[in-house]
Amino acid sequence: MASPARHLIAPFLLASAIASTALGQAPGRDVIGAARDLYASARYDEALAVLNDLRPAENAAAPSDRKSIEQYRSLCLLALGRGSEAESAIAAVVTADPSYLPNETDASPRVRAAFSEVRRRLLPDIVNARYAAARGEFDRKSYADAMQHFRLVLSLLDDPDMGGKLADLKTLASGFLDLSVAASTPPPAPAKAEVATPPAPAVPQADPNRIYTMVDKDVTPPVIVRQELPRLTPAMKSQARDTGVVEIVIDELGRVSFAAMRQSVHPVYDSTLLAAVREWKYQPATIGGKPVKYRKLIQINVSRQE
Repeated sequence: MASPARHLIAPFLLASAIASTALGQAPGRDVIGAARDLYASARYDEALAVLNDLRPAENAAAPSDRKSIEQYRSLCLLALGRGSEAESAIAAVVTADPSYLPNETDASPRVRAAFSEVRRRLLPDIVNARYAAARGEFDRKSYADAMQHFRLVLSLLDDPDMGGKLADLKTLASGFLDLSVAASTPPPAPAKAEVATPPAPAVPQADPNRIYTMVDKDVTPPVIVRQELPRLTPAMKSQARDTGVVEIVIDELGRVSFAAMRQSVHPVYDSTLLAAVREWKYQPATIGGKPVKYRKLIQINVSRQE
């Protein structure tokens, strides 16, 4: 009959690869090497004791080092049958790197199943947090960082362990990714002037077939004339999300020509809101004094206070 150590050779190979690449020249790598050797000898309790001694110094370690320590700890705890503690260690790994999942070549089905179970539980909250971080970067005009966060959000939304949850967030994240890419693209370099006299400043020309957004530099955004939000009933509030997002297109006359929910608040409230949106009125966006169409995303915040 095969020994327990033989059943866990694949997880050990995974851990060895992680240690050799992630830890590099980090302090304590010899200690982790000792833990790896103990693990290979099926001395899981001793390996775990070595790894636990490293945990007080985690705050001084790089994120990749902390992730590697928790990966080792989870493997030892699984080998010892301490499932609940292993889940905590896996949760730390998933939180640090939500995209990480041991592959079929390097990890046993038992290890992969443990990681998938924890990921299914944590990914929705992680995705919401990463999306909020991306929106914060976008609002601060840190478009390069926002692009990276939105791409991660979209990648996680497509992850099988998400189970199709937060599908409505995909359209929203894709839209903000497109806006971030457009905002971070540098304008083309101006052609060299052939004469010494500087050219007269160009007057921006409005394109009647284009829908402009906040990332278009020459656009003066629309000004609210009437934008009243319908009230939620107490019954709606008890089931509503904390936030929602509605997308609108304001035409050259300041009317709403298009409206769609990009993040639902409540099914009944969504319909009421979209009906109310048709009555909203704005001073239209302009380019060079000429009215233009303008796309706008409006966040709806639900107050729980009466």
